[in-house]
Amino acid sequence: MNPLAAGMRRVRRLRRFRGRWRPLGGFLGPAVHDAKQSLGALTVSVSAGVVTGLMFAAMTGTLETFPGLLLFIPAAIALRGNVFGPLGGRLSTALQTGTFSWSWRLDSLLVQNLIGAMAVSLVTSVGLAVIAQVMAGWLGGGREVIGIADFIVISGLGGLLASTAVLGITLGLAFWSVRFGWDLDNVTAPLVSASGDFLTIPSLLFATLFIRRGMVTLGLALVFVVLSVMSLGVLYRSKLLLTRRIVGETLPVLLAAGTLSLVAGVILEQSADRLLAFSVFLVVIPGYLSTAGALGGILSSRLATKVHLGLIEPRLLPTGRAREDIRVTFVVALPIFALLSVLAGTFGVLAGHTSPGLPQLVAVASTGGLVVTVFVTIIAYYATLAVVRFGLDPDNHGIPVVAASLDVVGAFTLVGAMALWSVA
Repeated sequence: MNPLAAGMRRVRRLRRFRGRWRPLGGFLGPAVHDAKQSLGALTVSVSAGVVTGLMFAAMTGTLETFPGLLLFIPAAIALRGNVFGPLGGRLSTALQTGTFSWSWRLDSLLVQNLIGAMAVSLVTSVGLAVIAQVMAGWLGGGREVIGIADFIVISGLGGLLASTAVLGITLGLAFWSVRFGWDLDNVTAPLVSASGDFLTIPSLLFATLFIRRGMVTLGLALVFVVLSVMSLGVLYRSKLLLTRRIVGETLPVLLAAGTLSLVAGVILEQSADRLLAFSVFLVVIPGYLSTAGALGGILSSRLATKVHLGLIEPRLLPTGRAREDIRVTFVVALPIFALLSVLAGTFGVLAGHTSPGLPQLVAVASTGGLVVTVFVTIIAYYATLAVVRFGLDPDNHGIPVVAASLDVVGAFTLVGAMALWSVA
């Protein structure tokens, strides 16, 4: 046979095979592009989450020295994503509706968003510190826990350091999304969550150097309280209408979301014996909660943008574009939770942490991940519907509500999956 003819026949057979075998494209259609972007961002997020988990697992001495700190960590970690995830969502909507510009005027859309994000980060940090102290005292059952000034310093100083860095990362994502044609909805939630997780733990550790130091701690706590009150007062009297709306709409939601994240911390605190029996689960926790929140953030952000563009109508059951986004969520969820367990199990054991074995670890993370993904779709879709029904901006409310709810659900599903597989 003519070599050229034989080569052409092989090319035709290969094209026919590719046309039949499209594991993602055949199921998702045009949404396969979104799935690939989300999968890539979530892979980076999971890798950062494992590093965060290794740092978290190494904090056992600090957690014992400062009782009550464990229940605060999920809320502190989640707060960065809850503040800057919506910031990315608002910028994404502005990019896709053509209202975004790189203007640094005080009254520009960009600067008003930045001021609003940093203001709510500061005020919410102080508010959550107060709530955490109350919950820590209630949970302590009479044992001594760190004081309210300690919580304010840890939350305020640690939050300020982490927020400044995450703000820069969020702006960088906006810049690179314009340059490379990324859909910011697909990458913001996982990458902002990952950077928030990665930066919050060392920031909190640094802040612990300034607690239980008498007047130094009290003075720093007063500074953060005064700054919080002053920022609210200045914004209330300012003419920055967009910033005022952002703060007014998001602050109550963030405080409620932070309280839910503190409940997740209570669940983890009460399951400490089970978790410490195989300390590799301390490596899993940050990435697991972050992945659940990131999946919800991606779905919520995409739904919010489509609502703004008129591509989705609020209905009791999802249709059309909403179903497409839900399919993408399930397609990327299972491999990401499996990857998390493999990475956490491998590097956790290398770091000297005890493990039930990789098969059981994968089974726990995958089972819990499947259940939490069901909740992701339910919470993200109906939270977006509720926000739209009340005439509020889903970009301001969707991600915090979803992420905080999934912190609680994530903690329950992880502990429940451990019980299901008889781990510990």
